[in-house]
Amino acid sequence: MGPVLAGVLQLLALIGALALAYIPLGSYMAKVYSSDKHWRVEKWIYKGIGADPDTEMRWTAYLRGVLAFSAVGVLFLYLLQRAQGVLPGSLGFASIDPDQAFNTAVSFVTNTNWQSYYGEQAMGHVVQTAGLAVQNFVSAAVGIAVAVALVRGFARSRTGELGNFWADLVRGVVRILVPGAFVAALVLVACGALQNFSGIHEVGQFMGGSQQWNGGAVASQEAIKELGTNGGGYFNANSAHPFENPTPFTNLFEIFLILVIPFALTRTFGIMVGSVKQGYAILATMASIWVGFVALMMWTEFAHHGPAFDLAGGAYEGKEVRFGVGASSIFATSTTLTSTGAVDSFHSSFTGLGGGITMLGMMLGEIAPGGTGSGLYGMLIMAVIAVFIAGLMVGRTPEYLGKKIGAREIKLAACYILVTPALVLVFTAIAMALPTPGHSMTNSGAHGFSEILYAYTSASNNNGSAFAGLNADTLWFNSTLGLCMLFGRFLPMVFVLALAGSLAEQKPVPETAGTLRTEKPLFTGLLVGAILIITGLTYFPALALGPLAEGLAS
Repeated sequence: MGPVLAGVLQLLALIGALALAYIPLGSYMAKVYSSDKHWRVEKWIYKGIGADPDTEMRWTAYLRGVLAFSAVGVLFLYLLQRAQGVLPGSLGFASIDPDQAFNTAVSFVTNTNWQSYYGEQAMGHVVQTAGLAVQNFVSAAVGIAVAVALVRGFARSRTGELGNFWADLVRGVVRILVPGAFVAALVLVACGALQNFSGIHEVGQFMGGSQQWNGGAVASQEAIKELGTNGGGYFNANSAHPFENPTPFTNLFEIFLILVIPFALTRTFGIMVGSVKQGYAILATMASIWVGFVALMMWTEFAHHGPAFDLAGGAYEGKEVRFGVGASSIFATSTTLTSTGAVDSFHSSFTGLGGGITMLGMMLGEIAPGGTGSGLYGMLIMAVIAVFIAGLMVGRTPEYLGKKIGAREIKLAACYILVTPALVLVFTAIAMALPTPGHSMTNSGAHGFSEILYAYTSASNNNGSAFAGLNADTLWFNSTLGLCMLFGRFLPMVFVLALAGSLAEQKPVPETAGTLRTEKPLFTGLLVGAILIITGLTYFPALALGPLAEGLAS
Protein backbone atom coordinates (compact mmCIF):
# COMPACT_ATOMS: atom_id res chain seq x y z
CA MET A 1 0.00 0.00 0.00
CA GLY A 2 1.38 3.39 -0.97
CA PRO A 3 1.70 6.23 1.55
CA VAL A 4 -0.89 8.39 -0.22
CA LEU A 5 -3.50 5.62 -0.19
CA ALA A 6 -2.72 4.88 3.46
CA GLY A 7 -3.30 8.51 4.35
CA VAL A 8 -6.60 8.65 2.47
CA LEU A 9 -7.85 5.44 4.10
CA GLN A 10 -6.99 6.78 7.55
CA LEU A 11 -8.90 9.96 6.75
CA LEU A 12 -11.96 7.97 5.65
CA ALA A 13 -11.80 5.80 8.79
CA LEU A 14 -11.62 8.92 10.94
CA ILE A 15 -14.62 10.50 9.19
CA GLY A 16 -16.59 7.27 9.69
CA ALA A 17 -15.81 7.16 13.41
CA LEU A 18 -16.79 10.81 13.85
CA ALA A 19 -20.04 10.20 11.97
CA LEU A 20 -20.93 7.29 14.25
CA ALA A 21 -20.32 9.38 17.39
CA TYR A 22 -22.02 12.55 16.14
CA ILE A 23 -25.68 11.90 16.91
CA PRO A 24 -25.40 10.07 20.26
CA LEU A 25 -22.79 12.41 21.71
CA GLY A 26 -24.42 15.59 20.43
CA SER A 27 -27.84 14.52 21.71
CA TYR A 28 -26.38 13.51 25.08
CA MET A 29 -24.68 16.89 25.55
CA ALA A 30 -27.95 18.66 24.74
CA LYS A 31 -29.65 16.65 27.50
CA VAL A 32 -26.81 17.44 29.92
CA TYR A 33 -27.22 21.19 29.51
CA SER A 34 -31.03 21.15 29.34
CA SER A 35 -31.69 18.97 32.39
CA ASP A 36 -33.10 20.46 35.60
CA LYS A 37 -31.87 17.55 37.74
CA HIS A 38 -28.57 17.34 39.59
CA TRP A 39 -26.52 14.25 40.30
CA ARG A 40 -25.62 13.54 43.90
CA VAL A 41 -21.92 14.14 43.33
CA GLU A 42 -22.78 17.45 41.69
CA LYS A 43 -24.80 18.50 44.73
CA TRP A 44 -21.77 17.79 46.92
CA ILE A 45 -19.63 20.00 44.69
CA TYR A 46 -22.19 22.84 44.74
CA LYS A 47 -22.35 22.65 48.50
CA GLY A 48 -18.56 22.69 48.73
CA ILE A 49 -18.18 25.80 46.58
CA GLY A 50 -21.27 27.52 47.97
CA ALA A 51 -23.12 27.78 44.65
CA ASP A 52 -26.85 27.58 43.96
CA PRO A 53 -27.11 25.73 40.63
CA ASP A 54 -30.76 26.67 40.12
CA THR A 55 -30.18 30.43 40.12
CA GLU A 56 -30.36 31.89 36.63
CA MET A 57 -27.65 34.40 35.68
CA ARG A 58 -27.64 37.37 33.38
CA TRP A 59 -24.61 37.70 31.12
CA THR A 60 -22.72 39.97 33.52
CA ALA A 61 -23.07 37.51 36.41
CA TYR A 62 -22.16 34.61 34.11
CA LEU A 63 -19.04 36.49 33.01
CA ARG A 64 -18.07 37.26 36.60
CA GLY A 65 -18.24 33.54 37.34
CA VAL A 66 -16.00 32.71 34.36
CA LEU A 67 -13.42 35.36 35.24
CA ALA A 68 -13.38 34.69 38.98
CA PHE A 69 -13.01 30.94 38.54
CA SER A 70 -10.24 31.37 35.98
CA ALA A 71 -8.39 33.93 38.12
CA VAL A 72 -8.37 31.52 41.06
CA GLY A 73 -7.09 28.80 38.73
CA VAL A 74 -4.19 30.97 37.53
CA LEU A 75 -3.21 31.89 41.10
CA PHE A 76 -3.40 28.31 42.37
CA LEU A 77 -1.38 26.85 39.50
CA TYR A 78 1.22 29.62 39.76
CA LEU A 79 1.73 29.01 43.48
CA LEU A 80 1.84 25.23 42.96
CA GLN A 81 4.69 25.60 40.49
CA ARG A 82 6.56 28.07 42.69
CA ALA A 83 6.31 25.62 45.62
CA GLN A 84 7.28 22.51 43.62
CA GLY A 85 10.76 22.29 45.16
CA VAL A 86 9.32 21.51 48.60
CA LEU A 87 6.41 19.32 47.51
CA PRO A 88 6.42 15.53 47.69
CA GLY A 89 6.47 13.74 44.36
CA SER A 90 8.48 16.52 42.72
CA LEU A 91 11.07 13.98 41.41
CA GLY A 92 13.77 16.30 42.67
CA PHE A 93 12.84 19.11 40.28
CA ALA A 94 13.29 22.68 41.47
CA SER A 95 10.58 25.28 41.73
CA ILE A 96 9.62 26.94 38.47
CA ASP A 97 10.96 30.45 37.78
CA PRO A 98 8.39 33.28 38.18
CA ASP A 99 8.07 34.23 34.51
CA GLN A 100 7.74 30.62 33.36
CA ALA A 101 5.32 29.81 36.19
CA PHE A 102 3.16 32.77 35.11
CA ASN A 103 3.27 31.66 31.47
CA THR A 104 2.39 28.05 32.28
CA ALA A 105 -0.39 28.94 34.73
CA VAL A 106 -2.03 31.25 32.22
CA SER A 107 -1.44 28.72 29.44
CA PHE A 108 -3.30 25.84 31.07
CA VAL A 109 -6.12 27.93 32.55
CA THR A 110 -6.84 29.49 29.15
CA ASN A 111 -6.93 26.06 27.46
CA THR A 112 -3.86 27.07 25.42
CA ASN A 113 -1.32 24.69 26.97
CA TRP A 114 1.66 26.45 25.44
CA GLN A 115 4.84 24.98 26.95
CA SER A 116 8.17 26.80 27.14
CA TYR A 117 9.67 24.00 29.26
CA TYR A 118 10.61 20.32 28.89
CA GLY A 119 7.80 18.47 30.63
CA GLU A 120 9.82 15.43 31.71
CA GLN A 121 12.65 17.65 33.01
CA ALA A 122 10.68 20.34 34.82
CA MET A 123 7.34 19.18 36.26
CA GLY A 124 6.93 16.56 38.99
CA HIS A 125 3.94 14.33 39.61
CA VAL A 126 2.09 16.77 41.87
CA VAL A 127 2.21 19.69 39.43
CA GLN A 128 1.39 17.43 36.49
CA THR A 129 -1.65 15.78 38.08
CA ALA A 130 -2.99 18.19 40.70
CA GLY A 131 -2.21 21.24 38.61
CA LEU A 132 -1.97 20.76 34.87
CA ALA A 133 -4.33 17.78 34.50
CA VAL A 134 -7.03 19.44 36.60
CA GLN A 135 -6.91 22.54 34.42
CA ASN A 136 -7.20 20.33 31.34
CA PHE A 137 -10.65 19.36 32.59
CA VAL A 138 -11.98 22.64 33.92
CA SER A 139 -10.64 24.93 31.17
CA ALA A 140 -12.36 22.75 28.57
CA ALA A 141 -15.58 22.83 30.62
CA VAL A 142 -15.43 26.64 30.77
CA GLY A 143 -15.26 26.81 26.98
CA ILE A 144 -18.29 24.55 26.57
CA ALA A 145 -20.20 26.54 29.20
CA VAL A 146 -19.68 29.82 27.33
CA ALA A 147 -20.78 28.19 24.07
CA VAL A 148 -23.93 26.84 25.73
CA ALA A 149 -24.68 30.30 27.15
CA LEU A 150 -24.54 31.75 23.62
CA VAL A 151 -26.80 28.99 22.32
CA ARG A 152 -29.30 29.82 25.07
CA GLY A 153 -29.13 33.44 23.93
CA PHE A 154 -30.42 32.34 20.53
CA ALA A 155 -32.95 29.89 21.99
CA ARG A 156 -34.49 32.14 24.65
CA SER A 157 -36.52 35.33 24.30
CA ARG A 158 -37.68 38.23 26.46
CA THR A 159 -35.18 37.37 29.19
CA GLY A 160 -31.56 38.18 29.82
CA GLU A 161 -30.91 34.94 31.70
CA LEU A 162 -28.38 32.51 30.25
CA GLY A 163 -28.35 29.69 32.78
CA ASN A 164 -25.98 29.10 35.67
CA PHE A 165 -22.23 29.09 35.08
CA TRP A 166 -21.43 26.85 38.04
CA ALA A 167 -23.98 24.25 36.98
CA ASP A 168 -22.72 24.30 33.39
CA LEU A 169 -19.10 24.02 34.56
CA VAL A 170 -19.70 21.11 36.92
CA ARG A 171 -21.90 19.21 34.47
CA GLY A 172 -19.34 19.58 31.72
CA VAL A 173 -16.66 18.03 33.92
CA VAL A 174 -18.71 15.38 35.71
CA ARG A 175 -21.03 14.20 32.94
CA ILE A 176 -18.95 14.66 29.78
CA LEU A 177 -15.20 15.11 30.23
CA VAL A 178 -14.45 12.75 33.14
CA PRO A 179 -16.34 9.73 31.71
CA GLY A 180 -14.96 10.36 28.22
CA ALA A 181 -11.39 10.77 29.42
CA PHE A 182 -11.67 7.66 31.60
CA VAL A 183 -12.65 5.47 28.64
CA ALA A 184 -10.03 7.09 26.41
CA ALA A 185 -7.30 6.51 29.02
CA LEU A 186 -8.17 2.82 29.23
CA VAL A 187 -7.82 2.55 25.45
CA LEU A 188 -4.45 4.30 25.51
CA VAL A 189 -3.13 2.14 28.35
CA ALA A 190 -4.28 -1.01 26.54
CA CYS A 191 -2.35 0.16 23.49
CA GLY A 192 0.88 0.82 25.38
CA ALA A 193 0.72 4.37 26.79
CA LEU A 194 2.45 4.88 30.14
CA GLN A 195 0.43 5.16 33.37
CA ASN A 196 2.23 5.09 36.72
CA PHE A 197 3.83 7.27 39.37
CA SER A 198 7.36 5.91 39.17
CA GLY A 199 10.48 7.99 39.59
CA ILE A 200 13.38 8.63 37.25
CA HIS A 201 15.00 5.55 35.69
CA GLU A 202 18.27 5.16 33.84
CA VAL A 203 17.46 3.10 30.76
CA GLY A 204 20.82 2.73 29.06
CA GLN A 205 24.06 4.22 27.85
CA PHE A 206 24.06 6.31 24.69
CA MET A 207 27.06 8.09 23.16
CA GLY A 208 28.98 7.99 26.41
CA GLY A 209 26.11 9.24 28.58
CA SER A 210 23.06 7.79 30.29
CA GLN A 211 19.49 8.05 29.06
CA GLN A 212 16.91 8.75 31.75
CA TRP A 213 13.11 8.69 31.73
CA ASN A 214 10.61 9.44 34.44
CA GLY A 215 7.21 7.80 34.64
CA GLY A 216 3.90 9.46 35.24
CA ALA A 217 0.14 9.36 34.76
CA VAL A 218 0.66 9.86 31.04
CA ALA A 219 -2.33 8.02 29.54
CA SER A 220 -4.89 9.77 31.74
CA GLN A 221 -3.40 13.17 30.98
CA GLU A 222 -3.10 12.35 27.28
CA ALA A 223 -6.78 11.42 27.18
CA ILE A 224 -8.07 14.74 28.52
CA LYS A 225 -5.33 16.61 26.68
CA GLU A 226 -6.94 15.55 23.39
CA LEU A 227 -10.60 15.22 24.43
CA GLY A 228 -10.57 18.70 25.99
CA THR A 229 -8.59 20.16 23.04
CA ASN A 230 -5.84 21.17 25.46
CA GLY A 231 -2.58 19.98 23.91
CA GLY A 232 0.05 20.17 26.63
CA GLY A 233 2.23 17.06 26.54
CA TYR A 234 3.66 15.13 29.48
CA PHE A 235 6.90 14.89 27.50
CA ASN A 236 8.59 17.53 25.40
CA ALA A 237 8.05 15.54 22.20
CA ASN A 238 4.31 15.64 22.91
CA SER A 239 2.26 13.18 20.86
CA ALA A 240 5.34 12.16 18.87
CA HIS A 241 6.63 10.44 22.03
CA PRO A 242 5.93 6.68 22.13
CA PHE A 243 4.92 6.86 25.81
CA GLU A 244 2.12 9.28 24.86
CA ASN A 245 1.26 7.95 21.41
CA PRO A 246 2.56 4.39 20.95
CA THR A 247 1.07 3.19 17.64
CA PRO A 248 -0.56 4.36 14.39
CA PHE A 249 -3.91 3.30 15.89
CA THR A 250 -3.47 5.50 18.97
CA ASN A 251 -2.43 8.34 16.67
CA LEU A 252 -5.71 8.10 14.78
CA PHE A 253 -7.62 7.61 18.05
CA GLU A 254 -6.10 10.80 19.45
CA ILE A 255 -7.16 12.75 16.37
CA PHE A 256 -10.67 11.37 16.90
CA LEU A 257 -10.62 12.59 20.50
CA ILE A 258 -9.55 16.06 19.36
CA LEU A 259 -12.43 16.41 16.91
CA VAL A 260 -15.34 14.49 18.42
CA ILE A 261 -16.70 17.03 20.96
CA PRO A 262 -16.30 20.16 18.77
CA PHE A 263 -18.09 18.49 15.85
CA ALA A 264 -20.80 16.95 18.06
CA LEU A 265 -21.54 20.31 19.70
CA THR A 266 -23.14 21.43 16.42
CA ARG A 267 -25.89 18.86 17.01
CA THR A 268 -26.20 20.06 20.60
CA PHE A 269 -26.68 23.55 19.19
CA GLY A 270 -29.31 22.38 16.70
CA ILE A 271 -31.33 20.56 19.36
CA MET A 272 -31.21 23.44 21.84
CA VAL A 273 -32.38 26.03 19.28
CA GLY A 274 -35.11 23.69 18.06
CA SER A 275 -33.76 22.95 14.58
CA VAL A 276 -31.24 20.18 13.94
CA LYS A 277 -30.96 21.48 10.37
CA GLN A 278 -29.30 24.61 11.73
CA GLY A 279 -26.79 22.36 13.46
CA TYR A 280 -26.15 20.50 10.22
CA ALA A 281 -25.48 23.80 8.42
CA ILE A 282 -22.81 24.72 10.98
CA LEU A 283 -21.43 21.18 10.81
CA ALA A 284 -21.22 21.36 7.01
CA THR A 285 -19.28 24.62 7.25
CA MET A 286 -16.80 23.19 9.75
CA ALA A 287 -16.42 19.91 7.88
CA SER A 288 -15.90 21.60 4.51
CA ILE A 289 -13.04 23.72 5.83
CA TRP A 290 -11.48 20.82 7.75
CA VAL A 291 -11.55 18.38 4.80
CA GLY A 292 -10.27 21.08 2.46
CA PHE A 293 -7.35 21.90 4.75
CA VAL A 294 -6.46 18.22 5.22
CA ALA A 295 -6.47 17.66 1.44
CA LEU A 296 -4.36 20.75 0.86
CA MET A 297 -1.90 19.75 3.58
CA MET A 298 -1.53 16.24 2.16
CA TRP A 299 -0.90 17.68 -1.29
CA THR A 300 1.81 20.05 -0.08
CA GLU A 301 3.57 17.35 1.94
CA PHE A 302 3.31 14.49 -0.59
CA ALA A 303 3.86 16.43 -3.81
CA HIS A 304 6.64 18.80 -2.81
CA HIS A 305 9.43 18.66 -5.35
CA GLY A 306 13.05 17.79 -4.64
CA PRO A 307 15.30 14.70 -4.90
CA ALA A 308 15.08 13.83 -1.19
CA PHE A 309 11.29 14.20 -1.16
CA ASP A 310 10.92 12.16 -4.34
CA LEU A 311 13.00 9.29 -2.95
CA ALA A 312 11.16 9.28 0.37
CA GLY A 313 7.70 9.60 -1.17
CA GLY A 314 6.96 12.83 0.64
CA ALA A 315 8.38 15.41 3.05
CA TYR A 316 9.39 13.02 5.86
CA GLU A 317 11.84 15.26 7.72
CA GLY A 318 10.45 16.11 11.14
CA LYS A 319 7.75 13.44 10.98
CA GLU A 320 7.45 10.22 12.96
CA VAL A 321 8.16 7.21 10.74
CA ARG A 322 5.56 5.27 12.76
CA PHE A 323 2.85 7.55 11.40
CA GLY A 324 4.10 8.78 8.04
CA VAL A 325 3.22 11.85 6.01
CA GLY A 326 -0.52 11.18 5.68
CA ALA A 327 -1.30 10.70 9.36
CA SER A 328 0.99 13.57 10.33
CA SER A 329 -0.84 15.85 7.89
CA ILE A 330 -4.23 14.91 9.35
CA PHE A 331 -2.95 15.45 12.89
CA ALA A 332 -1.30 18.80 12.10
CA THR A 333 -4.41 20.12 10.36
CA SER A 334 -6.78 18.90 13.09
CA THR A 335 -4.71 20.25 15.95
CA THR A 336 -4.37 23.74 14.42
CA LEU A 337 -7.99 23.98 13.29
CA THR A 338 -8.90 23.29 16.93
CA SER A 339 -7.49 24.83 20.10
CA THR A 340 -5.55 21.66 20.87
CA GLY A 341 -1.92 22.38 20.09
CA ALA A 342 -0.80 18.77 20.45
CA VAL A 343 1.72 17.69 17.78
CA ASP A 344 2.95 14.36 16.44
CA SER A 345 5.47 16.05 14.12
CA PHE A 346 7.50 19.26 14.01
CA HIS A 347 5.51 21.90 12.16
CA SER A 348 8.73 23.81 11.55
CA SER A 349 9.90 20.89 9.39
CA PHE A 350 6.83 20.97 7.14
CA THR A 351 7.21 22.45 3.69
CA GLY A 352 6.90 26.22 3.49
CA LEU A 353 3.30 26.04 2.31
CA GLY A 354 2.49 23.24 4.76
CA GLY A 355 3.69 25.37 7.66
CA GLY A 356 1.55 28.19 6.31
CA ILE A 357 -1.52 25.93 6.36
CA THR A 358 -1.02 25.21 10.06
CA MET A 359 -0.82 28.94 10.75
CA LEU A 360 -3.85 29.74 8.59
CA GLY A 361 -5.88 27.13 10.47
CA MET A 362 -5.28 29.02 13.69
CA MET A 363 -5.82 32.40 12.04
CA LEU A 364 -9.32 31.36 10.98
CA GLY A 365 -10.12 31.51 14.68
CA GLU A 366 -9.91 27.75 15.20
CA ILE A 367 -13.53 27.23 14.23
CA ALA A 368 -13.34 24.18 11.96
CA PRO A 369 -14.33 22.56 14.24
CA GLY A 370 -12.42 24.56 16.85
CA GLY A 371 -11.92 23.88 20.53
CA THR A 372 -14.36 22.45 23.05
CA GLY A 373 -16.96 25.18 23.07
CA SER A 374 -14.75 27.91 21.63
CA GLY A 375 -15.12 26.46 18.13
CA LEU A 376 -18.92 26.58 18.29
CA TYR A 377 -19.19 30.09 19.67
CA GLY A 378 -16.52 31.31 17.25
CA MET A 379 -18.43 29.83 14.30
CA LEU A 380 -21.71 31.31 15.52
CA ILE A 381 -20.06 34.73 15.66
CA MET A 382 -18.96 34.26 12.05
CA ALA A 383 -22.53 33.21 11.19
CA VAL A 384 -23.77 36.51 12.62
CA ILE A 385 -21.23 38.35 10.44
CA ALA A 386 -22.30 36.35 7.35
CA VAL A 387 -25.98 37.07 8.00
CA PHE A 388 -25.18 40.77 8.35
CA ILE A 389 -23.29 40.76 5.04
CA ALA A 390 -26.22 39.00 3.35
CA GLY A 391 -28.60 41.59 4.79
CA LEU A 392 -26.52 44.43 3.34
CA MET A 393 -26.54 42.74 -0.06
CA VAL A 394 -30.34 42.58 -0.27
CA GLY A 395 -31.17 45.70 1.73
CA ARG A 396 -32.95 43.87 4.56
CA THR A 397 -32.47 43.90 8.31
CA PRO A 398 -30.43 40.77 8.99
CA GLU A 399 -31.90 38.01 11.13
CA TYR A 400 -30.44 34.79 12.48
CA LEU A 401 -32.46 32.09 14.24
CA GLY A 402 -35.36 34.48 14.72
CA LYS A 403 -33.23 37.25 16.24
CA LYS A 404 -32.48 40.61 14.63
CA ILE A 405 -28.82 41.45 14.14
CA GLY A 406 -28.81 45.13 14.93
CA ALA A 407 -26.08 47.67 15.60
CA ARG A 408 -25.31 46.37 19.10
CA GLU A 409 -25.03 42.75 17.96
CA ILE A 410 -22.81 43.47 14.98
CA LYS A 411 -20.52 45.70 17.04
CA LEU A 412 -20.02 42.91 19.56
CA ALA A 413 -19.36 40.40 16.77
CA ALA A 414 -16.90 42.79 15.10
CA CYS A 415 -15.03 43.34 18.37
CA TYR A 416 -14.80 39.56 18.78
CA ILE A 417 -13.14 38.99 15.41
CA LEU A 418 -10.73 41.93 15.86
CA VAL A 419 -9.21 40.82 19.18
CA THR A 420 -6.90 38.02 18.07
CA PRO A 421 -5.63 39.63 14.84
CA ALA A 422 -4.70 42.74 16.82
CA LEU A 423 -2.79 40.66 19.38
CA VAL A 424 -1.01 38.55 16.74
CA LEU A 425 0.04 41.35 14.41
CA VAL A 426 0.94 43.97 17.03
CA PHE A 427 3.06 41.65 19.18
CA THR A 428 4.73 40.06 16.14
CA ALA A 429 5.65 43.51 14.84
CA ILE A 430 7.06 44.57 18.22
CA ALA A 431 9.07 41.35 18.58
CA MET A 432 10.56 41.77 15.11
CA ALA A 433 11.38 45.44 15.75
CA LEU A 434 13.18 44.88 19.05
CA PRO A 435 16.68 43.37 19.10
CA THR A 436 16.31 40.92 22.01
CA PRO A 437 13.38 38.74 20.84
CA GLY A 438 15.12 38.10 17.54
CA HIS A 439 17.96 36.35 19.38
CA SER A 440 15.56 33.50 20.16
CA MET A 441 15.13 32.65 16.47
CA THR A 442 17.05 29.62 15.24
CA ASN A 443 16.55 30.56 11.58
CA SER A 444 16.78 33.81 9.68
CA GLY A 445 14.75 35.13 6.77
CA ALA A 446 11.20 34.04 6.05
CA HIS A 447 11.42 30.91 8.19
CA GLY A 448 12.67 32.86 11.20
CA PHE A 449 9.81 35.34 10.82
CA SER A 450 7.41 32.38 10.66
CA GLU A 451 8.73 31.13 14.02
CA ILE A 452 7.70 34.35 15.76
CA LEU A 453 4.47 34.80 13.78
CA TYR A 454 3.48 31.22 14.62
CA ALA A 455 4.20 31.72 18.34
CA TYR A 456 1.94 34.77 18.69
CA THR A 457 -0.72 33.21 16.46
CA SER A 458 -0.71 30.08 18.62
CA ALA A 459 -0.86 32.00 21.90
CA SER A 460 -3.46 34.58 20.89
CA ASN A 461 -5.78 31.93 19.45
CA ASN A 462 -5.28 29.67 22.52
CA ASN A 463 -3.85 26.86 20.42
CA GLY A 464 -0.53 26.14 22.14
CA SER A 465 1.39 24.32 19.41
CA ALA A 466 4.89 25.54 18.59
CA PHE A 467 6.66 25.92 15.28
CA ALA A 468 9.91 24.66 16.88
CA GLY A 469 13.17 26.48 16.44
CA LEU A 470 12.13 29.39 18.66
CA ASN A 471 13.56 29.59 22.17
CA ALA A 472 10.44 30.82 23.94
CA ASP A 473 11.77 30.33 27.50
CA THR A 474 12.83 33.96 27.92
CA LEU A 475 11.43 36.77 30.03
CA TRP A 476 10.12 38.51 26.91
CA PHE A 477 8.30 35.56 25.40
CA ASN A 478 7.03 34.12 28.68
CA SER A 479 5.53 37.51 29.55
CA THR A 480 4.16 38.64 26.19
CA LEU A 481 2.84 35.23 25.16
CA GLY A 482 1.18 34.96 28.58
CA LEU A 483 -0.57 38.30 27.99
CA CYS A 484 -1.66 37.17 24.53
CA MET A 485 -3.15 34.00 26.01
CA LEU A 486 -5.05 35.94 28.67
CA PHE A 487 -6.47 38.57 26.33
CA GLY A 488 -7.03 36.06 23.53
CA ARG A 489 -9.15 33.86 25.79
CA PHE A 490 -11.16 36.20 27.95
CA LEU A 491 -11.76 39.32 25.85
CA PRO A 492 -13.64 37.28 23.20
CA MET A 493 -15.65 35.65 25.98
CA VAL A 494 -16.75 39.11 27.15
CA PHE A 495 -18.15 39.88 23.70
CA VAL A 496 -19.70 36.41 23.32
CA LEU A 497 -21.59 36.62 26.61
CA ALA A 498 -22.63 40.23 25.97
CA LEU A 499 -24.02 39.13 22.59
CA ALA A 500 -25.79 36.20 24.24
CA GLY A 501 -27.45 38.53 26.75
CA SER A 502 -28.52 40.92 24.00
CA LEU A 503 -30.05 38.12 21.93
CA ALA A 504 -31.85 36.57 24.90
CA GLU A 505 -33.60 39.88 25.65
CA GLN A 506 -35.12 40.11 22.16
CA LYS A 507 -38.52 38.85 21.18
CA PRO A 508 -38.51 36.34 18.31
CA VAL A 509 -38.94 37.68 14.79
CA PRO A 510 -41.49 35.73 12.72
CA GLU A 511 -40.13 34.06 9.62
CA THR A 512 -41.27 35.58 6.31
CA ALA A 513 -40.68 34.93 2.62
CA GLY A 514 -37.72 37.30 2.75
CA THR A 515 -35.98 35.57 5.66
CA LEU A 516 -32.57 34.15 4.79
CA ARG A 517 -32.71 30.36 5.08
CA THR A 518 -29.65 29.72 7.20
CA GLU A 519 -30.08 25.94 7.16
CA LYS A 520 -29.55 25.74 3.38
CA PRO A 521 -26.32 24.95 1.44
CA LEU A 522 -26.33 28.50 0.07
CA PHE A 523 -25.78 29.90 3.55
CA THR A 524 -23.07 27.33 4.22
CA GLY A 525 -21.24 28.53 1.12
CA LEU A 526 -21.70 32.16 2.17
CA LEU A 527 -20.35 31.39 5.63
CA VAL A 528 -17.28 29.56 4.30
CA GLY A 529 -16.59 32.44 1.91
CA ALA A 530 -16.95 35.07 4.64
CA ILE A 531 -14.54 33.19 6.92
CA LEU A 532 -11.88 32.79 4.24
CA ILE A 533 -12.17 36.35 2.92
CA ILE A 534 -12.07 38.01 6.36
CA THR A 535 -9.08 35.92 7.43
CA GLY A 536 -7.29 36.40 4.12
CA LEU A 537 -7.67 40.18 4.15
CA THR A 538 -6.48 40.33 7.75
CA TYR A 539 -3.43 38.08 7.63
CA PHE A 540 -2.28 37.93 4.00
CA PRO A 541 0.54 40.52 4.37
CA ALA A 542 2.00 38.65 7.35
CA LEU A 543 1.69 35.27 5.63
CA ALA A 544 3.32 36.71 2.52
CA LEU A 545 6.41 37.66 4.55
CA GLY A 546 6.69 34.21 6.12
CA PRO A 547 5.38 30.87 4.85
CA LEU A 548 4.25 32.08 1.42
CA ALA A 549 7.67 33.61 0.68
CA GLU A 550 9.39 30.44 1.87
CA GLY A 551 7.05 28.14 -0.05
CA LEU A 552 7.31 30.03 -3.33
CA ALA A 553 11.09 30.26 -3.07
CA SER A 554 11.56 26.49 -2.58
